[in-house]
Amino acid sequence: ILDPKTSRRIFELAQDQQNELKSDQEEEVTAHDEQMEGHDEDEETDDDQLDFDISPNDELAEEEFALDVMLPSNVSERKTLADLIFAKLDSGEISTTAAIQKVHQDRNAPDPALGLNPQVVEAYTKIGFFLQKYRAGALPKLFKVIPSLPAWARMLALTHPENWSPHACRAATKIFISNMKPAQAQLFLGVVLLEAIREDIQQNKKLNVHYYAALKKSLYKPGAFFKGIIFPLLDQGCTLKEATIIASILARTKVPVLHASAALLRIAEMDYSGPNSLFIRVLIDKKLELPYKVVDALVFHFIRLSNSRGDAEKLPVLWHQSLLVFTQRYASDLTPDQKDALLDVIRAAQHPQISAEIRRELVNSVERGAPRTDVDKDVEMS
Repeated sequence: ILDPKTSRRIFELAQDQQNELKSDQEEEVTAHDEQMEGHDEDEETDDDQLDFDISPNDELAEEEFALDVMLPSNVSERKTLADLIFAKLDSGEISTTAAIQKVHQDRNAPDPALGLNPQVVEAYTKIGFFLQKYRAGALPKLFKVIPSLPAWARMLALTHPENWSPHACRAATKIFISNMKPAQAQLFLGVVLLEAIREDIQQNKKLNVHYYAALKKSLYKPGAFFKGIIFPLLDQGCTLKEATIIASILARTKVPVLHASAALLRIAEMDYSGPNSLFIRVLIDKKLELPYKVVDALVFHFIRLSNSRGDAEKLPVLWHQSLLVFTQRYASDLTPDQKDALLDVIRAAQHPQISAEIRRELVNSVERGAPRTDVDKDVEMS
């Protein structure tokens, strides 16, 4: 799998890393001996106090990556991390939303070490142990070159990302998002980061600050973020807690209109859920100039849910809130027929406070294509 040149490069980096570790250990022993001579008490170094600069190259080449909004829906069969890696290497295709799922290992799962030099396997396995306890400092050079390796996914699997510390996941995301192509980044986010944050939220009822920073960094490649994080999350089904945490990152970060539009199209076509409405509301509230195609899809989204509910079944508050934000931002982009349809919807499914606001926005706005009044005109002072 690895050509001689690549193998030689890995061995050289591994040797350099081993020498650095030995040198660091010798320095630590010397410093410890000196401290024991000068002090009676024995103190341990706190890893949280170490401050190293891990600033990868943040140059982005993402604009040409068009977001594929027509992803297949989720399927019941789930694959292991090793399954995904072998499929990636054998077919050369990117795993779909349904495939980007980390699950319990199976006895018959393929071994990512299969066909690799034992020394390479040993080197990356040791890095995996290092990343389990990583808190701060420079990452091994052998780890930083993973995105440039032909068998990068296998090397990544050898480090067992499911066991990384939150600090390691944050540092790795910084490096990989900056150096990986969008397709690689999508696979990394879906296989490694998504499952790590879901597990952390489930266990702690909140998200570790390092995972939060990793998610924020992953938005530097918005296409990979939506296809590797948002769509799989919604397809698999998520809690409002998970959606609220991840949506807060979207709310605070600039998203290109291309990716936001594609994401809204994709989410509007999904079956209704609370998290779906939450993400729609957050993306709409960015006040982007959405294409009419996206506006039309959102109108149909709101009408479809209303028609699918019985008279006695109330629409969720999140649905009303999303519709209110939609009309506040895009009522002037609606056709007369669309406005009438939405007015019929809120008549049939009223909310005591929100429906009146929605009606006001629909009635007091111009129609699609009509000249808009300039509410920001300066008032002449006499």
